[in-house]
Amino acid sequence: MIPISRAGLTAKPTLPDALAALVDAAAWLDAHGCQPVLEERSAVAAGVPQRWMTAPREDLPERVDVVIAFGGDGTLLDAAGAVAHSTADVPLLGVNLGHLGFLTEVGRAELTTAMEALLAGRTRTETRLLLDGRLQHEGREVASRVALNDIVVTRGPLSRMIEIDVSIDDQFLSHVKADGLIVATATGSTAYNLSAGGPILHPSVDAFVVTPIAAHTLTNRPIVLPATATVTMRPTVDASPSDLVITFDGQHGVPFGRDDVVIVRRAPRVLRFVRTTSRTHFEMLREKLKWGNA
Repeated sequence: MIPISRAGLTAKPTLPDALAALVDAAAWLDAHGCQPVLEERSAVAAGVPQRWMTAPREDLPERVDVVIAFGGDGTLLDAAGAVAHSTADVPLLGVNLGHLGFLTEVGRAELTTAMEALLAGRTRTETRLLLDGRLQHEGREVASRVALNDIVVTRGPLSRMIEIDVSIDDQFLSHVKADGLIVATATGSTAYNLSAGGPILHPSVDAFVVTPIAAHTLTNRPIVLPATATVTMRPTVDASPSDLVITFDGQHGVPFGRDDVVIVRRAPRVLRFVRTTSRTHFEMLREKLKWGNA
């Protein structure tokens, strides 16, 4: 880890516990020689917009050495999106003030210890694969985003089965009839993918998984692919053109029409997570998913 002189802080603006933790962390960092830089909306929601330096969400990664997110996994995914769509290669640390918090490793009681380890350099970083999703309409790119967890094709407001042709590296895989389709990273394998019956991938596995949601054919099963693969998805000709949506990490949605194509591949960059404890991935599974509990 590089020396930390500025820390970016962001919180879920509607969660009072997260905002309180953000203010406590900013005060602690300030007192220990590290300048806190608060995300603007978080600072306003916490009632401290003038107390410390602030920055818009999009600019925060460029101005700090680390980004600390207070909330649940959704808050960390939002912060991850800000970093991934910037030119900064800053690591992220998640502080769990939500419910499950599988991505947010540090608990509220561990916050001071984690910040001490961060400033002292007693941390390690993990790199995580990102997905690059591009929507094309008649050969022209109309939308693109990266995702840490997953890129999902699902139904819009009408509850209809979707029908999609899926190809891997230009080789036809299958015609999927389902409620939706998930392309998930190893990081995202414990999120929507797991709820849909997909496998858990260890974060160090250089792969992603394609998982149908409530497939209408029992032989449509999840498939694990190497991270070098390219997944192409096309609605079939007789699919409704207006009721499909592509979502990126559950944070951003884009309509997916009949003449559109979605291409998903590994992003050219990775994301870095700060780890301040020796807690293993398997301990996280037991703690968060209650593995082994009677």
